[in-house]
Amino acid sequence: MKAVILAAGEGTRMRPLTANLPKPLLPVAGKPFLRHTLEAVRQAGIREVTILIGWQGHRIRESFGRGGDSELVIDYEEQTERLGTANAIGQLRKHVDGPFLSINGDVVVSGEALKGLVAYHEKAGGPVMALAEVPDPRPFGVVELTDGRVSGLEEKPRAPKSHLINAGIYVFEPDIFPLIDATPKSPRGEYEITDTIRTLLTKRDVHGFRLPGEWLDVGRPWDLLRANAALLKPLKGAVHGTVDAGATLVGEVLVEAGAHVRPGSHVEGPTIIGPEAEVGPNCYIRPSTAIGPKAKVGNACEVKNSILMGGTHVPHQNYVGDSVLGERCNLGAGTKVANLRLDEANVRVRFGGAEVDTGLRKLGVIMGDDVKVGINASIDAGTIIGEGTFIGPGASVRGNIAPRSRIF
Repeated sequence: MKAVILAAGEGTRMRPLTANLPKPLLPVAGKPFLRHTLEAVRQAGIREVTILIGWQGHRIRESFGRGGDSELVIDYEEQTERLGTANAIGQLRKHVDGPFLSINGDVVVSGEALKGLVAYHEKAGGPVMALAEVPDPRPFGVVELTDGRVSGLEEKPRAPKSHLINAGIYVFEPDIFPLIDATPKSPRGEYEITDTIRTLLTKRDVHGFRLPGEWLDVGRPWDLLRANAALLKPLKGAVHGTVDAGATLVGEVLVEAGAHVRPGSHVEGPTIIGPEAEVGPNCYIRPSTAIGPKAKVGNACEVKNSILMGGTHVPHQNYVGDSVLGERCNLGAGTKVANLRLDEANVRVRFGGAEVDTGLRKLGVIMGDDVKVGINASIDAGTIIGEGTFIGPGASVRGNIAPRSRIF
C-alpha cells in the first residue's frame, strides 16, 4: 500500500507562525510537523509516500528530498490552486495503483494507529474512514456508525448525533477517483471529500475505524502546544551536547549536539534542547518544552510548556509559559508573559475576526518571527503578535498585534 499526505495549504489559520514558513515545516517536539507524520506512516509499514505540496513547496522538497535515510521513498505533486480536499486527492491518482492511505497534513496520529487502520482495511475489504471521539464534535464532520459501517456524515452540525468525527485519514480504493470527478462544488466553492464519500456510501460500504490513542487536529496556532505535548510524551532522553556540573536534568531530557546547559539550570522532561541552543545559567525549564536550534534561555528565566523556535532568545529574568515564539525573537530583560486569566476561565482570543474560546485554561503568547520586545514589557494571556513587531520598554500588550507594529 502507498500513502498520500495532503500538505498544500497556505496555513492562513496558523498566522502569524506561517508568515514565513509553510505549515508542514513548523517545529513541533523538535522536528518539522510533517516529519512526525512521515514517521507514523513508516511505522505503519508503508514505504512509498507522495506529498501534495503548494505554497513554498520547494522548501518542503528541500527538507525531505526523496526520503534520504528515512526508509521511505518520497514523491511530490504540486497543487497550484486549492479547490478542496476531494480535488487534492484527485490530483494524486497517478501516484497510486491500488488501495492507498490518505492523510490530512494537519493531524497528529501515531504509527500504531495507522498500522491498525491498514490492518482493518485488509480485514474489511473495502474503504475505511478513520474516526476519533471528541467531547465537542460540533466543529467537525460528525459520523454515525451502524454495525461498524458509516451510515451518516454531517458537517459541523448544531445538534451532533454522535461524538465520533471524521479524523481526516482514510484508506481509499481506486474507485474513489471517478466519484471525485463527479463531485460538484460545495456552496463555499470547493470540492469536498465528504460529498464524495456520501456518494460512495450509496454504492458500497464504507467502514469506520476508531483510532486508538491520541488524535489531534492542528488547525490554529495554539493547537501546536497540544501537539507538542503529545509528541513529546514518548521522548527518550539523551545528552549529545554539554551539560555542566551543577546543572540538573530530571526525567526525559534530550540535549542535542552542540547544545550547552550551564550551571544552576534545572530542566524537567519531557523537554528537547535543540542543536547549539544555550540554557542557563540558573534557569528553570519545565516539562513539554521544545527549545529550537541556536535558541537561548538565560539567567533567572523560567520557560514552561512552550515552543521556542530557532534563534529565539529569552535571555534575562523572563517568564514564558504555554506559548509559541517564532524564529529570531528576543525578549528584553524582565519581560513577562501572562498565561492565566485572573478569573481562571478559558483563554479567549480574537481570531479570524471573532472571539474564540481556545479551550485552554492557560495560554500565553503566539509570537511571529523577528519580534523584538524591550525591557520590563508585559504580554497578557492569549495575545497574538504579528511578525516583525517592536514592543518598547515597559509596554503592556494584549489582543491581536498586527505584523510590523511599533508599540511604545
